[in-house]
Amino acid sequence: MVRINKVIDLIEQDQAIFSIGAPELTYECGKEMSQTWADMIQFDFEHHPFDTVGLSQFMKGLRDGGPTPSGHRTPAVITTLPSNCMTPEEVIYNAWQVRHVLATGVHGILHTHTRRADAVATFVAASRYVFQTIGRDMGIPEGLRGGGGQREPAAIWGMEPVEYMKKADPWPLNPDGELLLGLKIEDRFCLPDADKIAAVPGISFAEWGPGDMGMSFGDPEQHDPPYLPEMDNAREIVKSACDKAGLTFLCSWQDPSMTIEERARHALFKIGARILHVPDADVADTLRKEMGRTMPW
Repeated sequence: MVRINKVIDLIEQDQAIFSIGAPELTYECGKEMSQTWADMIQFDFEHHPFDTVGLSQFMKGLRDGGPTPSGHRTPAVITTLPSNCMTPEEVIYNAWQVRHVLATGVHGILHTHTRRADAVATFVAASRYVFQTIGRDMGIPEGLRGGGGQREPAAIWGMEPVEYMKKADPWPLNPDGELLLGLKIEDRFCLPDADKIAAVPGISFAEWGPGDMGMSFGDPEQHDPPYLPEMDNAREIVKSACDKAGLTFLCSWQDPSMTIEERARHALFKIGARILHVPDADVADTLRKEMGRTMPW
C-alpha cells in the first residue's frame, strides 16, 4: 500500500532519497513541482521569511497537480523552522511555528541546532496531537498540537480530518504515522550528547550541518570539503549516533573538484548518506537504477 509520505516508503526499502528545494512558495510553483523527479522537496525557514501563507498555497498546488508518477498524492515536503531546538523552553515558546507549518499539510520538519535530548523530546511532543499516547512511557511529553487546524492538511493528504489527526504522527515511533521529524546536530556543543539526542523516540533522520559546524569550530569557510580533521570527526560522531539510533543520515557532498555524479556517489557509498541534495535528474536516475530501484519510483 502506498503511503502518504513517499520518503517513508523509500527509507523502509533502504533506498536513497533525492531532495531539491522549492524556488518559490506559490500555487503555480507547487502545481509545476507536483511532477518533480525528486523524492522530497525542502524549504528553508531557518534563513528565509516564515511564509506559511505561501507554503499553504504551494501545498495546494502540489495536491491539484498530483498524483506523482510514483502514485503518491504529492512529493514529500519538509521544512526547517526559524527557531532552534536548544532547550525545552525554546521549543515550547515556539511550538506555534510547528503548528502553523504542519497545518499547511507538509510531511515533516527538520529542526535546527539540537543540543539536548529533552529539547528534542519536547519537539516531538510539539508535533503531536494530545490524544496520541505511543511513546509516552519512553519520555515523550503529552502532545502540544490541538484541534482546529486539521481540515486544510487533511484535504492536502486526501482524507477526513479525524483520519488525518491519527496519521499525522511521527514515524517510526508510530508505525502508522506519516510525519518525518529530523534534527540538525550541527555544532560542537551537540557532539558530546549526540547519541542521546539521536536516540529520542519520534526522530527519523538527522544531519551534521557542516556550515554551522564549521562556524562552531571558528571557521566560516568549512561548509564544503576539503574539511579539517575536527570536521571529519564531527561528521563521524553524528553519523555514528544516527547508526546506533536507526536514523537515516542526511548528507550531501559539495566538493568543487568533483562532478555532480561523483559528489552523489561519495555521499551515498563513502559517507553512508541516504538523503541528499542532487540537482540533476539524470544523475539521480542513474543511482536509483544502480540501487535496484524500479522507476517511476
